[in-house]
Amino acid sequence: MTQFLTLLSVSHVVQGVIVGAVLAFLTAQLLMNVALNAVTTKVNGWSTTLKCGQPGNGLLLRAAYARTLPAVNVAQEAAYWTTTVDGAGRRLTGQREYVLHFPAGQLPPNDAFWSLTMNDVAGFMVSNPINRSSVGSTSGLAPNADGSVDIYIQRTPPAGHESNWLPAPAGAFKLMLRAYLPSRAILDGEYHVPPVIQS
Repeated sequence: MTQFLTLLSVSHVVQGVIVGAVLAFLTAQLLMNVALNAVTTKVNGWSTTLKCGQPGNGLLLRAAYARTLPAVNVAQEAAYWTTTVDGAGRRLTGQREYVLHFPAGQLPPNDAFWSLTMNDVAGFMVSNPINRSSVGSTSGLAPNADGSVDIYIQRTPPAGHESNWLPAPAGAFKLMLRAYLPSRAILDGEYHVPPVIQS
């Protein structure tokens, strides 16, 4: 009987430790989300923060960045934007067709290059028939007559615009835009990525 009571007591202790660990984990996740949301800017459906990797970031903010963008560059080296919604706030899905329209002279300003990457909702690149997971400044995008650039985000090739096609999966997806050696307009928060528009 004594051994049974001892085992029962140990069992309660183990359960208490497990519950405590789970609560601590969930609390840490919540606090990291609060810290990250406090420094995140959302414009046209795109989220960005220019405080990644900066000296002086607190422990929670550093942990939040490590969770989302491990080994992230400081903003002076690279700026990142992500979106899972179109300009109207609807979830991005391969069941719809979209256009990301950059007016003339409004491509992401940088001193290196920029790219737009297709990811699944977990953040992994999406396979497709033409093995194209991103487009950008080195992709040979065809400009429109007025100098603007349209990127077609959809499952099937856009007739006559295949060079500007970023293939989408069948289901929900996430887009990530990166600008390397971003210009002062990005670092000062003056530049905004245009919304993704359903076509």
